[in-house]
Parts: sequence; C-alpha cells; structure tokens
Amino acid sequence: MTNRRKFLAAASAAAVVPPSLSSAGEFTGIIKKATKLSMVQEPDMSTLEKFTMLKEVGFDGTEVRSSETDKLKEYTAAIEKSGLPVHGVVNSSNPDLKSAIEFSKALGGTSVLYVARYDKKRPLMESWNETKAVVKKGLPHAEKHEVKILVENVWAGFLISALDMERYVDEIDSPWFGAYFDVGNNVRWGIPEHWIQILGKRIGKLDIKEWDAGKHSNEGLRAGFSSELGEGTINWKGVRSALKEIGFKGWATAEVRGGNRERMADIAKRMDKILGLG
Repeated sequence: MTNRRKFLAAASAAAVVPPSLSSAGEFTGIIKKATKLSMVQEPDMSTLEKFTMLKEVGFDGTEVRSSETDKLKEYTAAIEKSGLPVHGVVNSSNPDLKSAIEFSKALGGTSVLYVARYDKKRPLMESWNETKAVVKKGLPHAEKHEVKILVENVWAGFLISALDMERYVDEIDSPWFGAYFDVGNNVRWGIPEHWIQILGKRIGKLDIKEWDAGKHSNEGLRAGFSSELGEGTINWKGVRSALKEIGFKGWATAEVRGGNRERMADIAKRMDKILGLG
C-alpha cells in the first residue's frame, strides 16, 4: 500500500471513531449522561428536533415528566427517529405510581423517580409509613413491567441522612426499589461521596447538580445551586472515586438551568469533565 493510500485509510478509520471513544474517560461506557427534557428552552423546536439536538450535542438519553402521558405517541416517534432514548420518568410526589410505571415502560424507560414527602405538621413516622405504603402498593406493578421505583433525596426535610435513606430502602426491601441519588441536593446536609459509600448498590440512578458553599453562605440558601457544573465546591473527584468503589453503572441526569442548543452542549461537556466521561 502506498503512503497516500495508508494515510487515507487511517483518516477514514479515525473519522468513524465516535467522539466518546476517541476521548474516553474512566467512566466512558459505564455512566450514561442525560438531561431532563424540560431543560431544553427552544420554543420553536419540535419534540423530534429537541431529541435530535440533545443527541447531537452529546447526550445519551433524556427523562420526561409522568404528567405528559398525552405526549406518548409524540415521544415514541421522537425516540425512534432520533435514536435518543427516554430512560425514565419523573413522578415527583404523585402517589399514582402505577400510571407512571406504565408510561415509563411504554417509552422504553427503566425507572420512575418518586419524592417521598414529609408533612411537618404531623409526626415524622406517619409520613415515613405512609410514603412507604405508596411505594409498596406500586411494587407489584414495578416488577411486572420491570421498571424500578427510585426515591430521591430532596429539600423536603425528609431522608436527609444517608442512614435515613439506607433504612428507608432496606425496610421496603425490594429489588424493584432503590435510591435516585441527587448529588447537589445532598450537600446541604451531607457529603456526596460519603452517601454514595453508604448507599452502595441501593443507588439506581443519579441526578447531577453543582453546589457552592460560599454562595450559599453569602447570597442565600438557593444561591448554592447557581454555580456551573464543575465550578462549585462539590468534590467531583471524590464522587467519582466513591462511584467506582461501589461499582456504579447507569444513568446520570443533569438537573440544572437549561437553555438553547449552545447551553445544552455546554452542560454535556461539563458532565463529561466532572463525571470522567471524556
């Protein structure tokens, strides 16, 4: 083969190597990065165009709201035509887990994000037992459709300790139930990497936010979330180390300020950096 032919062959081979492989990180092929579809702020884009754009800027999937069942056909068509999957649905504190599970399954998803709420006007254990009952009621349906119910740690003043979350998951004791661990939500009360070490295999999926302790102290409570991914005070190296320690494999979904194509591309790049994807 002549030098020119060798050069062309090498160039052709390089051209078909996916970017994710040519710039592989320690979690490439292990963590899949996604975003909430609601973060896309492009009012003139169709649903299909939004899905296509997210794939083009580097996302592996997206997550939609369980209240959007009227968009089932629209989402299904967008998934098929764009090649971007919906990995799950966000059900917040809606106790109708059955419908959310069916919607997730219909979209090809594997999870339902559930928020266990705390009624602070009543004894804590009443909320503990009532939310557990909601989950247990949904578990037969979760098993039937092979869709996990994952409870998220939020700022509701409930499940604010890794030991609380560990106990909650273990009391329900089902392979179809686990934790949807939000890295940024956690920092108000704990250290993300320590939670990860304690929860271990109980963690089904991750939500990704940044947290800035300085802004929190100086500008107000929610200002802590205002720093860009990778520019706050979360120890992402420690988070990656803990995820590696527990053998985490699965979805990590950004839940930050969204925007247009340029903004979503920036979020994807930042996730690559903080999660060791490239």
